[in-house]
Amino acid sequence: MFEGTLPQMIAVLTAPLNTRESKDIRSSDIGRRSDDDQIRDGNVDMVDNVIRHDQKSVLLQPCPTVRKILGQDEFSPSAESNFCTIGAISDGMHYGWTAPVLPILDSPNSPVKITHTDHTWLESIYMCGGITGLPITIYLVDKIGRKNSIILSAVISLISWTLIGVANRVEYIYVARFLVGLSGDVAFVAAPMYIAEIADKKIRGFLAGIIYIMMLIGILVIYAVAPFVDFYVPSIIGGILVVIQLITFPFMPDSPYYLISKGKEEKAKVQLKRLRTHGDTEKEFTEIATAVKRQKSERGRPQDLFISKSNRKAVVIMFVLNAAQHFSSISVMLMNLHEILSAAESTYLSSNISGIVFATLMLVAATIADFIVDKFGRKILLTTSSLLTGLSLLTLAIFFTLKNSGVDVDGISWIPVASVMVYAAVFKFGLGIIPIVMTAELFPAKVKAMGMTIADFFYVVFALISVELYQRLVSVYYYDLPFYIFASSCLLTAVFAQFYIPETKGKTLEEIQFILKGEPYPHRLSTMKIDKIGGSEGDIKPKEIESA
Repeated sequence: MFEGTLPQMIAVLTAPLNTRESKDIRSSDIGRRSDDDQIRDGNVDMVDNVIRHDQKSVLLQPCPTVRKILGQDEFSPSAESNFCTIGAISDGMHYGWTAPVLPILDSPNSPVKITHTDHTWLESIYMCGGITGLPITIYLVDKIGRKNSIILSAVISLISWTLIGVANRVEYIYVARFLVGLSGDVAFVAAPMYIAEIADKKIRGFLAGIIYIMMLIGILVIYAVAPFVDFYVPSIIGGILVVIQLITFPFMPDSPYYLISKGKEEKAKVQLKRLRTHGDTEKEFTEIATAVKRQKSERGRPQDLFISKSNRKAVVIMFVLNAAQHFSSISVMLMNLHEILSAAESTYLSSNISGIVFATLMLVAATIADFIVDKFGRKILLTTSSLLTGLSLLTLAIFFTLKNSGVDVDGISWIPVASVMVYAAVFKFGLGIIPIVMTAELFPAKVKAMGMTIADFFYVVFALISVELYQRLVSVYYYDLPFYIFASSCLLTAVFAQFYIPETKGKTLEEIQFILKGEPYPHRLSTMKIDKIGGSEGDIKPKEIESA
């Protein structure tokens, strides 16, 4: 829901890497046949070439709205993801709103008079809205569906921007901040679920990461715009973004997983065909229906999160990753960046410019990570990001220790700026984007809404704890101690990621459940085997087993 206070982000309006072929590829045999067929025939390289060809040409593909106007009723999961997450830009603007706007409200020419107490409330009431939205989220995503929940969230966000834009009293802003906290919670549970359920497994990580990057764009927009324009202008920008989402997203296909879970099989088939413009949708429909049926055999009660071995492991991973995000100091950084650099007496960049550079680096890193998350996998990105984030925080902590000890640090006063900028880049490269991708993948359909909502709850809780811990330690000790703690947390996260978290790249949602249970996936075992005879170590030669 919130960047730095809830997970859950680019403006990369691309098509998926392997669901829409160009004209010449579509006419080829490779373009029509399934990946399993290609693998069995030894055409792995040819399939990979097709995917790479699509990746180069996706920017030439028209958006779904244009295709619909042209009479083409074909959609791609990446297009749905883009329209689904446009609202995340608006939510990012809401989250970063206080940093550049509070100084404006404190000025003599402020359109809304506030006190120092209002500073704290304008931030905390946003989180209170998120907590209030948790039970509402659980109900909505299962009752009215992922798609309709996203639309409802956008309506509430539009109301919030309207209240801020016309506000002449701080009470209006309080109501707006509370409402957008609530709507953001719904959106950042429903959107990852929707994306995970419509996406092809090979690009699911890429598409799920879009919501993070969209939100970073929103933070960058509010940092870059708010200090230099009138108070109401950001509200107009945010409102326009939400209106675009409300105009486009209702025409997108619904989740086949959700429709099947509600007994709407025929409608699910239609929606799946709109999402897949090639391949055997009947086969995929059967797999989805089988997965939903198997997963629904587990009753969707809160205790089911702990009865099933796979659910228990998913809960542990979700809990640790949400804690890791905030105890890597992301909330502290976003809420106190100016204060931290001022305490370090770093004069290389002004606070406004520092905020813009910081958000830009996070955006670039998150965008790169989103493109490669399905290439290199979740584990390596998360482990590497955690290590580098920890080292950048450790460097900052050591600088504060030297400064507090009376050491002359004038010659190295550039270190704090460099450390936080490195932090911005490496955090978003993995630690800031992988948790939301994996949370959407780990829980089975029956408890997914519950699991992701609980993840949201802990995200808020850990955000509040990390910020409170920082404030108390800084007031009693100094700036170095909290950053030593945050650095240690990052290093421990790297160990956890390497040895406990499973790799979910290229796995179907059903396969992931078997991995969490520690069981082999029956479909693969019954249709394929690994034949290494005649090949070097590591060569994999799948071939069909007629006796299976």
